[in-house]
Amino acid sequence: MAGTPYIVTRGIVLRETETKESDKILTVLTDKNGKISVIARGARRKNCKFAACAQPLVWSEWTLYQKGDWYYASEGSTIQLFDGLRTDLDAMALGFYFAELTEAVTSEETPAPELTRHLLNGLYALSALRKPPALVKPAFELKLLSLAGYEPLADSCAYCGRPDPEQPLLDVVQGVLRCRKCGAGESGLSMPLCQSSLAALRHIVYGDPKRLYAFTLGADALCRLSAAAEAFTAAQLERGFKTLDFYKSLQPVEMPLK
Repeated sequence: MAGTPYIVTRGIVLRETETKESDKILTVLTDKNGKISVIARGARRKNCKFAACAQPLVWSEWTLYQKGDWYYASEGSTIQLFDGLRTDLDAMALGFYFAELTEAVTSEETPAPELTRHLLNGLYALSALRKPPALVKPAFELKLLSLAGYEPLADSCAYCGRPDPEQPLLDVVQGVLRCRKCGAGESGLSMPLCQSSLAALRHIVYGDPKRLYAFTLGADALCRLSAAAEAFTAAQLERGFKTLDFYKSLQPVEMPLK
């Protein structure tokens, strides 16, 4: 393959598709080339030199070459396996959801360093820091959507301007905060918050990304934040996620909020 131009890039596998007898097609989010499709020949063989890299939720350094519209794997070495995910089914299921969600908001071959870093930090929070999945999930969703251009306006009521809305709600369709009585006739689907869950929402959207998961909430406030974040994600992206359905199937049934 003399004269073939090679590139070296770091990337995390978002999704794999098995093809032929031993090959895989990988969707990889890279730090330099954005989201790309990589054909990993022989990746399902035990003796494949980059088999460990060709697994979902593994951060690796890849040597690739391009042929037409496809990239082909030549070499790979793992950087972070996120071992903690692979011993906790809830964390693993949530990690797959994070990957599918990130894939949904990234474009082909458009560098997205902030989104890549956000995904890695989310997986690290679950795997190494052992942060509670119920806390990591809404923080990851809201920050990812904010980084992707869907940031909600959460500094004050969008209708009366109060910085501390009375009985606050997040209008997940318009992406704005409102008082319960404000805009009731013209708002879309709105999810109830409380003062604690609103403070957490603002910490996630406006705070230091390095301290994204550095907050605690009581059970009721966390439930409100989680419901609002999930509804906001679904409304803004106008789609569902099979990986989210699987994660939720593992969780105990919660009583609806009033």
